[in-house]
Amino acid sequence: MNAETASPAAADPALDQRFMELALSLGRRGLGNTWPNPAVGAVVVKDGAILGRGWTQPGGRPHAETEALKRAGRAARGGTLYVTLEPCSHHGKTPPCVDAIIRAGITRVVTALDDPNPEVAGQGHAKLRERGIAVETGLGAEAAAHQHAGHIRRMHDGRPHVLLKLALSADDKAGAAGRKPVAITGQAARERVFQMRAMNDAILIGIGTVMSDDPALTCRLPGMAGRSPVRVVLDAKLRVPMPSGVVATARETRTWVFGAPEASKLAEEVLRQKNVEVFRVKAADGRIDLGEVLKILAAQGVTRLMVEGGPTVAASFVRADLIDEAALFHAPKPIGPDGTPALEGLPLTALTSRLKRLSTEAVGEDTVEFYERA
Repeated sequence: MNAETASPAAADPALDQRFMELALSLGRRGLGNTWPNPAVGAVVVKDGAILGRGWTQPGGRPHAETEALKRAGRAARGGTLYVTLEPCSHHGKTPPCVDAIIRAGITRVVTALDDPNPEVAGQGHAKLRERGIAVETGLGAEAAAHQHAGHIRRMHDGRPHVLLKLALSADDKAGAAGRKPVAITGQAARERVFQMRAMNDAILIGIGTVMSDDPALTCRLPGMAGRSPVRVVLDAKLRVPMPSGVVATARETRTWVFGAPEASKLAEEVLRQKNVEVFRVKAADGRIDLGEVLKILAAQGVTRLMVEGGPTVAASFVRADLIDEAALFHAPKPIGPDGTPALEGLPLTALTSRLKRLSTEAVGEDTVEFYERA
């Protein structure tokens, strides 16, 4: 941890670690629910006592720091603020958090990461130091970088952070013969996927999955319906059926469809009447340009994208080297040699060989492997 201003009091590394872990835990509450802003967590502490907790609220405002300071009230004066990302220093839709920190009389700020947003980018820390506030950075940086991966990717690369989820049989098949859908994993794994959806801003599939499975793509857990992500469908010809679940429920859960420039204007008008947002992007051989899709999603504020498409869409993302994380759910039973492969035209190793495996967990009768970009 780097300290450029002496701390007002001797810091206890163990307590610092504990309070930063709490801030990270609080920030996770907002994942999938704060975009376009990052899901930040903050804690106000004085004399070892927690005075206020905060996390970024739905839609990205209020920010975590102001929430924690509000809860701490006047008792915050002379205290320490732990926050998972550099406090903002610019006037946006809300006043700068650094101004609120200064007004509250905070004397020490511990942050995990500098904010890559060019409107902040060290300026928040600099302004605090100018006012004599001790600023320390880097505590919990690795965990914070993973938690803020969507925000970082959007700032650095102009696209969302992409998580690919696959459900695989014991022989690495994703469907029955003839591309027929089949239930592969059990209920526990499906509930885990619902939780993952809630932590992402958008979920993407191709028109093939709509036609064969007619999925709902929502968080079907008690009390979680409102945390369902935006549903994104790649549909070059705009042929998504009007009775399909993603269209029929577009007024309850946002649905965006990406079509080619030459696709039917009438189909677009009908979809818009159903409350479906339509975006036009270039396509080649009937396949949507994924790079353009991701740029548009980032421009709309999406920071974390979960890809749940079938073998064709999954393989397209692998070929384009756009997978940042993968969650592979493995079932114990095989489908057989005639089953549908997980990646159209590619071995599964085309994905796993370019990623680093992080962990394996049991989920009911199934297992899940987590990978990330090396």
